[in-house]
Amino acid sequence: MIEAEKRKAIYFLHKEGMGVREISRNMNISTNTVDAIIGQGGEVPQTTRKDKLDIDTELVSRIYHQCDSRVQRTHEMLIEEHGIDIGYSTLSRIIRELGFGKNRKKRCGRVPDEPGAEMQHDTSPYRVKFADKSVLVQGSLVYFRYSKIRYLKFYRSFDRFKMKCFLHEALIFWNYAAGVCIIDNTNLARLYGTGSNAVIVPEMQQFAKQYGFEFICHEKGHANRKAGNERGFYTVETNFFPGREFASLEDINRQAFEWATVRMANRASGKTRLIPVQAFEYEKPYLKKLPGYIPAPYLVYERGTDQYGYASVDANFYWIPGTKRHDVKVLQYADHLMIYRNRKLLGRYPIPADGVKNKLIPPEGQEKPPYKPKNRKKPATKQENILRKAAKEIDDYLTFAIKNGVKQKHRFIRGLYGLYRKVALEVFIKTLKRALKYRITDIKTIERIATLQLTAGDFQLPLPQIDRQLEKRAAYIEGYFADEVDLSVYDKITGDDDG
Repeated sequence: MIEAEKRKAIYFLHKEGMGVREISRNMNISTNTVDAIIGQGGEVPQTTRKDKLDIDTELVSRIYHQCDSRVQRTHEMLIEEHGIDIGYSTLSRIIRELGFGKNRKKRCGRVPDEPGAEMQHDTSPYRVKFADKSVLVQGSLVYFRYSKIRYLKFYRSFDRFKMKCFLHEALIFWNYAAGVCIIDNTNLARLYGTGSNAVIVPEMQQFAKQYGFEFICHEKGHANRKAGNERGFYTVETNFFPGREFASLEDINRQAFEWATVRMANRASGKTRLIPVQAFEYEKPYLKKLPGYIPAPYLVYERGTDQYGYASVDANFYWIPGTKRHDVKVLQYADHLMIYRNRKLLGRYPIPADGVKNKLIPPEGQEKPPYKPKNRKKPATKQENILRKAAKEIDDYLTFAIKNGVKQKHRFIRGLYGLYRKVALEVFIKTLKRALKYRITDIKTIERIATLQLTAGDFQLPLPQIDRQLEKRAAYIEGYFADEVDLSVYDKITGDDDG
């Protein structure tokens, strides 16, 4: 747009008699524009856009805070859930005018991109909510630096085996790998040394060789060497988490898979507006195509079979078909188990969902047997509820004992419940008050305190309750008329027989 002062100057020159062409040459403006300005009397025209959107700022503000102050996620929700087709720059301006978005984290640095040059892997902890429960999870992300393609998954904990499982799952999905995988100086893959001097664990070297790449650690303190991966985690924090709810670990991974491999893979990113799936197609000739078959990583356990036919792994019980109770070999994969005996496969078993324990699991395609395994864990929830409802003093003591980390909680509660059944309630309450005073959580010591309470003479055992209507019972009357018992045989034993 031409400035107001310049418009007035053009109109003034026209009034002074200067021709339109001469004004056009001097002002470096087209003759049509000069004619239009003269026709408007040198004034700035008042125009209004016909397609101007009337945006509800309260709605923008509410969604912006719901999305944890993330503009990109707010833009998505306005389009997808409210049907408001607003430009990203327009939304940014509205948010600035509302006084938001001033304290922003600076993005990390970048490194030059080359097709097929490298991929990057890292993990990051996040505190998320599964339903109403706050849970700490580890996000694992692999990222192809040139094409910006990525794969994301969350774990409750992350170790070397899970690192193998994740990379296998991600690379098998994309079916290609770069020659180099940049990692930090994590001991999951590094044996010793840092940066260029780092020595990779032989086990991880052999693992990477199957896929045609090698691990390289960046220099200590140079996290921007894998800046694309760091930026990926920032995007997870600013775009994946805001405005989403998760019911479980399985639910968050389902959403993460769709977000990383579909939504983000087909979205233009950066100033170049690069679309990752299209760039990945261009990058494929420079990458290493995976072999037709690569065995999935697994762990090996030796397990015995109990008398009921179960082998236990990670607090769950797996039914071994047949009647023999030999030792078995268990191969644990990412999402299932394979159980062998003498190199013969006995069954394939699904691994239960996150947090499921003490479950009886038959082989796939078979029904659960009716038998219960030996040494099965027995929770004491019922006994705990009875104790807590018995008296406030007992509830206070249990809260103290559990909070202070008694070993084998359920066994401790069952022992306490057994003592509760043996002694009078008054004695039991006084025993636990003394145990709480001296911060005692050993069940044997608590039993000795109860014994001292009984022998001190302060308490009398309650008299047994006798049913005064006993003689009126049918069973008593029937026995009353029975024949007398011959006890003479005992006289012979004691030598009192007169004969």
